[in-house]
Amino acid sequence: MSRRGPLDPNAVKALNEMRLEIAKELGVTNNIIAEKDNTHIYEQIKIGGKIGGNMTRRLVEIGQNQLINKKQ
Repeated sequence: MSRRGPLDPNAVKALNEMRLEIAKELGVTNNIIAEKDNTHIYEQIKIGGKIGGNMTRRLVEIGQNQLINKKQ
């Protein structure tokens, strides 16, 4: 995703779904995500970092698998 947004507008929905899936796996409830006012800013940063890091890891794995499959 570029700084201006994703290259493919359809990717926004898929990335949001991935974000929510990872948040659930990490035990982050929808209440914490939705009610940001009730969560301390440092907790929000920590949660966001974990989710973003896992998203990046998964996207890299997907890309690597696609490259491997393309070479075969």
